Amino acid sequence: MLSAMNFPATSVLVLTNGHSNISMSGVEAQALLSWKTTLDNKSQFLLSSWTGSSSHCNWTGIACDGTESLQSFNLSRLGLTGTLQDLCFSSFPNLLRIDLSINSLHGSIPTSIGNLSKLTFVDLSYNLLSGNLPSEIRNLVKVEDLWINFNQLSGSIPEELGMLISLRTLDFSSNNFTGSIPSMANLSSLSYINLGNNTISGSIPEDIGFLKAMNHLDLHSNYLAGEIPASIGSLSRITNLYLFKNNLSGSIPGEVGLLRSLQVLDLSENILTGAIPTSVGNMTSLTYLSLFLNKLSGSIPSELGELKSLVDIRLFMNELSGSLPKNMNNFTQLTTFLLSDNRLSGNLPDDICVGGLLDYFTIYGNQFTGPLPKSLKNCSRLFRVNLEGNQLTGNISEALGIYPLLKYIDMSNNRLYGEVSSNWGQCFNLTTLRMANNNITGEIPGALGMASKIQYLDLSSNHLVGEIPKELLSLKLLLYLLLNDNNLSGSIPPEIGMLSVLANLNLAANNLSGPIPGQLGQCTNLLNLTLSMNGFREGIPLEIGNLRSLQYLDLSQNRLVGEIPEQLGGLQRLETLNFSHNKLNGSIPSAFDSLLSLTAVDLSYNKLEGAIPETKPFQDAPFEALSNNKGLCGNATGLADCPGPKLNIKKNRKLVIYIAVPIFCSLFLASVIIAIIFAYFRRLEKRAGDSEAKKENLFTIWSYDGKMVYGSIVDATERFDSKFCIGEGGYGSVYRAELPTGQVVAVKKLHSQLDEDIANSKAFTSEILALTEIRHRNIVKLYGFCVHDLHSFLVYEFLEGGSLDYMLRNDELASAFNWEKRINVIYDLTNALSYMHHDCSPPIIHRDISSKNVLFDRQLVAHISDFGTARILRPDSSNWTSFAGTFGYAAPEFAYTLEVNEKCDVYSFGVLMLEIIMGKHPSDLLTSFSSSRTSFPPSVGDKLVKELLDDRPSTPVDEVALIIVSIAKLAISCLHPSSNSRPTMRHVSMELSMLISPRNLDGLHKQLP
Repeated sequence: MLSAMNFPATSVLVLTNGHSNISMSGVEAQALLSWKTTLDNKSQFLLSSWTGSSSHCNWTGIACDGTESLQSFNLSRLGLTGTLQDLCFSSFPNLLRIDLSINSLHGSIPTSIGNLSKLTFVDLSYNLLSGNLPSEIRNLVKVEDLWINFNQLSGSIPEELGMLISLRTLDFSSNNFTGSIPSMANLSSLSYINLGNNTISGSIPEDIGFLKAMNHLDLHSNYLAGEIPASIGSLSRITNLYLFKNNLSGSIPGEVGLLRSLQVLDLSENILTGAIPTSVGNMTSLTYLSLFLNKLSGSIPSELGELKSLVDIRLFMNELSGSLPKNMNNFTQLTTFLLSDNRLSGNLPDDICVGGLLDYFTIYGNQFTGPLPKSLKNCSRLFRVNLEGNQLTGNISEALGIYPLLKYIDMSNNRLYGEVSSNWGQCFNLTTLRMANNNITGEIPGALGMASKIQYLDLSSNHLVGEIPKELLSLKLLLYLLLNDNNLSGSIPPEIGMLSVLANLNLAANNLSGPIPGQLGQCTNLLNLTLSMNGFREGIPLEIGNLRSLQYLDLSQNRLVGEIPEQLGGLQRLETLNFSHNKLNGSIPSAFDSLLSLTAVDLSYNKLEGAIPETKPFQDAPFEALSNNKGLCGNATGLADCPGPKLNIKKNRKLVIYIAVPIFCSLFLASVIIAIIFAYFRRLEKRAGDSEAKKENLFTIWSYDGKMVYGSIVDATERFDSKFCIGEGGYGSVYRAELPTGQVVAVKKLHSQLDEDIANSKAFTSEILALTEIRHRNIVKLYGFCVHDLHSFLVYEFLEGGSLDYMLRNDELASAFNWEKRINVIYDLTNALSYMHHDCSPPIIHRDISSKNVLFDRQLVAHISDFGTARILRPDSSNWTSFAGTFGYAAPEFAYTLEVNEKCDVYSFGVLMLEIIMGKHPSDLLTSFSSSRTSFPPSVGDKLVKELLDDRPSTPVDEVALIIVSIAKLAISCLHPSSNSRPTMRHVSMELSMLISPRNLDGLHKQLP
């Protein structure tokens, strides 16, 4: 849930007692004033109370003891910009507390901080500090709380930390620290450690077990390797243990069962193996257990079912097998239950929702059998459910109830039966309902039209009968309507035209009849229209020519008659056209010459005649795609030449010679070339056939299920036939491939001229192998790659929800794309880019951030696509310094230099953030910035931001409005003409985190499958 913090306008003074020499007052005041002059103008204004006309004890953020000596220095959250280099810490001998958190201070920490011998509290977090920690930190022996998180500090963590014997709190998270974790065995008072989100390597030190006072240990998002030390079981007071996103291996030590006070255990996203230890049953205080994305095997121990306090359990994407323990019915507090992508079988626990609190329930990609749990019927708090890809049986009419909070449910690819309940119409928040490929019968209830927020409805591959209810066509937000492969009858209701945002309509393989309604032409956002294998009569409605966004059109295997409408020549984005097996007559319209995007066509088994268009998809079409017509002719395989004017040979003998001789020579030369090419490809095929014996690593390809192989890709695309092509780019064409397992992937086949360049490139192999390891919820997954003499390609996750560009260009979709959703999309994309820049080694620079490269999945979660491709394909070539972005998003330095770094992505992301807020590309605003003669950033007040907002969704109010204004200002900071003055993506992520969630929450680590 989106939340916001209300940051105070001024700092809170912290008053403490102490002793100081009154003569120090002037020295302290002068030191503070000298530092103020080094800050930027805005910061000096914020410190306007700092003047020589009043005592420094009355200044903003300053607190003194009884002798007017500085005791507390609190300038948190003031928005100060500058460095600490000119702040003379040695001028404050009695200082006890420093809080400069949540500002924009940069540069290194001065060594003079080591002179503050009385210091007990230091908070420099949420700044832009860099460099190493000074070794003088060892002098701060009285420091109890040390917060330096969310900065850019680098280097190793100094061993001198071990001398801070009074230290209780240590937070160095979200920096750039490297090296290993130093020994902290002497820090007997230490109760809180957070070193997360750095680049620390090595192993977890064995002496961690000496920290008996520890109650919070967070080492997440580093490069720690080796096994989890058994000594961790000595941390008897620990309540929170975060080790996720590392390279930890080996098994989970059984000693974790000694942590009886532990409430949160997160070991996810490592490479842990072996079974879940039975000793977990001893952690009776545990509320959150996250072990996902490891290689854990074996069965889930029955002892886990004894953890009656569990609220959240995440075991997805492992290799767990066997059935679930029956005592999982004991989870009365359970809210989240995620077991997807394992090998689990057997029945689900009947009382999994016995407490009535369950909201997330996903088990897809297992082998569960039996009926749905009885307790699901009354589980009214369900928010997201995914049961897809199991072998579940049972009557869904009886097993499911009414869910007022439910947004997403997928029951596809099971063996469920029964009828679609009218109760789904009362799930007023439902956006996705998928029941495909089951044994569901009966009619589609008209009451389903009451669920007005549905965007994705998939009831395909069942045994549904009856007509398409008119009420269904009142779902104004419907993007996907998939009713194919059923027994539906009747005609398509003319109300279909009301679905103005519909992107995909598939009614194939039913018993529908009557004419195809012309009202379909009102669905102007359609990308895919499939009405094949029905009994439609009459002609093709000319209104289909209004579908200017249409990419796929299949009306095959019907009873359509008449001529093909000339208006279809206006389908400029059409890629696949199939009118085969009908009774169409006449000629192919001349307007088809302008179908420049067309790649695949099938007009076979009609009564067409005349010349085919002289364009590539027709000229290159296989004979089967044009065969069995009345009299098609033209320059295509198997077709007769079209009749033309006869030549008078007697009067034009010389002309015949002039024409015939060159033709004969050309044919002879062509036959020689063909023979050479044929011999060459025979040799390639032989080399490919003998590759196992003669060439090591002919191809390398990876996936979690191990079933994705070179031959499957080639077969699925019919050797990269153009009919499977869904797009083209600078480095290759993208194909849709459905593998034998049923999984659909996107395959980017590289252009042939690149094959030789990468075939023997170790750089390509190492880069791409690294990218296959990238797993981020908001980055399109790269499953694998192939380097082959014949075909080289990349295999990506296939996303069906369209692009952000499409979302913003469509008024209906943009209206439903409310401010909460937009904020969450920005936040997700920020984290993904920050991950690419700061958590990947080496960093990944995208180079083409734009709304077209932000894709949505079926659940409308945003993903960054095409990451790293340009760098991977030509890491050492001139392409690295050639323009590879999208105009309108590229950083201004491209005008005078072609140097590429992460700050180019930051600029593009600033443009993207404004585009999401404004609902359109901010071209005019960018022009006004570049033409402004004032200093950057320009003055952008709340009023101006509100004037820029997209007016299609409801106006944001209260906290949401404040967050939007802050995001706009943050976006503008990313557009600074000087790349060095732009924030890093880590800083942007940090700022957004503070905007939309309370600071330093110890909330559960959320990552949904």
